[in-house]
Amino acid sequence: MSKLLSFLLQNVAIEQTIGNTDSPINITQVCTDSRVVKQGALFVALSGTQTDGHKFIDKAIEQGASSILCETLPNVLSPNLIYLQVANAALALGQIASAFYNHPSRQLKLVGVTGTNGKTTTATLLFNLFCELGYACGLISTVQYQINNTVYPSTHTTPDVIRFNELLAQMVDEGCDYAFAEVSSHAVVQQRIAGLHFAGGLFTNITHDHLDYHGTFDNYIKAKKGFFDQLPSTAFALTNADDKRGMVMLQNTKAKRYTYSLRTLADFKAKILENTFAGLMMQMDKHEFHAQLIGEFNAYNLLAVYSTAILLGMDKIETLTALSQLTAAEGRFDYLMHPQTRVVAIVDYAHTPDALEKVLDTINHLRTHNEQVITVVGCGGDRDKTKRPIMARIAAEKSNRVILTSDNPRTEDPNAILADMQAGIVAVNKVLTIANRQEAIRTAIALAQPNDIVLVAGKGHEKYQEINNIRYPFDDKAIIAQTLGLMSQ
Repeated sequence: MSKLLSFLLQNVAIEQTIGNTDSPINITQVCTDSRVVKQGALFVALSGTQTDGHKFIDKAIEQGASSILCETLPNVLSPNLIYLQVANAALALGQIASAFYNHPSRQLKLVGVTGTNGKTTTATLLFNLFCELGYACGLISTVQYQINNTVYPSTHTTPDVIRFNELLAQMVDEGCDYAFAEVSSHAVVQQRIAGLHFAGGLFTNITHDHLDYHGTFDNYIKAKKGFFDQLPSTAFALTNADDKRGMVMLQNTKAKRYTYSLRTLADFKAKILENTFAGLMMQMDKHEFHAQLIGEFNAYNLLAVYSTAILLGMDKIETLTALSQLTAAEGRFDYLMHPQTRVVAIVDYAHTPDALEKVLDTINHLRTHNEQVITVVGCGGDRDKTKRPIMARIAAEKSNRVILTSDNPRTEDPNAILADMQAGIVAVNKVLTIANRQEAIRTAIALAQPNDIVLVAGKGHEKYQEINNIRYPFDDKAIIAQTLGLMSQ
């Protein structure tokens, strides 16, 4: 694949061009990583959070780049190259990447899902729903990227804008009608969705998270809101009216505005009739239906998915019928039960205070209170430290026993993370601290009596544990299954 440089730059605000552009210039690749630059590439120098692409311009030229797009021109310019100076290279990259792949987001209906919790479940449910309704679809999520039946490993909640467009172009080539994508706050700030055309945007909720990156909660809110600010007038913007910042998301959007709610007046309303381990019985838009998902938080996810489907023109009854067949995303209230002891072990990605509280509230709503709730929880290293004592406190307040353990320590000392968590504990008599996560999980199950409920929170679908920049194989659900004797050792 190649494109004329003039074609790629049609929507880009160029401040200065250096080099001979009189004859047509073919670009064979758009790239931000100098290590993988090929002959004839356009190298875009991004000023990232960890490194500055301007330092690698010479390397990109050595590798064969024919054109350089940057915010600051190098002191020494190479002859026979094109240099393009812009004010915002990340924004320019989004526009260029979209053009390079023939604007794939305009050739299908792309819906973005943002919020602190529920993004993965909601995006996955939308993908599965539309597949069930007979459409060819694509999914870009934390767990995986998927094009119809083909699954690709996920590297980020929202991939870089080149990969994003590449995936969308592949979806178009394979006949996809719809694409559903998680949109993280990082992606908005870093312009990873620049140049993309969204048919709709969906907001789930917002609670404290990623303050290590955004600095303040206000900045985090603005980042989420930034997604809706970018939506075109042809799109829809759907928000959770029950979240106290839900309407803030719609303040400046050009898109058509819609709301969903379990508790207040909204365009799309639902009510929980029953909530058990067998699933949810709901009244959705005046129709009763049973869902295989569990908990109030999933009632919100289901309502958001239903609302989105109707806004995309789907039939109400067909949508509800298909929704009733769907199951939760991997690692989201994902549970196993021992057939004899009836011990229930739940794996959930809950890695924020709000998510942990919602999962434990759901468990406490479902339980008979003749059993214990034993929670295994940790917090990630090199991430927001303020939530550590809060999560430990929530676990202790809403569980009978708690085991504090490691999540992904990354480059931090696991014991330092655990000390931060312990600062939130008052009832120390019900809390154990076991840094080794596998040992912590096995201890929790050993402590469980018949009918007890064990929650293993924080990692969900992840199949690794990251320690000192190395990812070791680690699967919460597999360890639980082995410990319960539900699979071979």
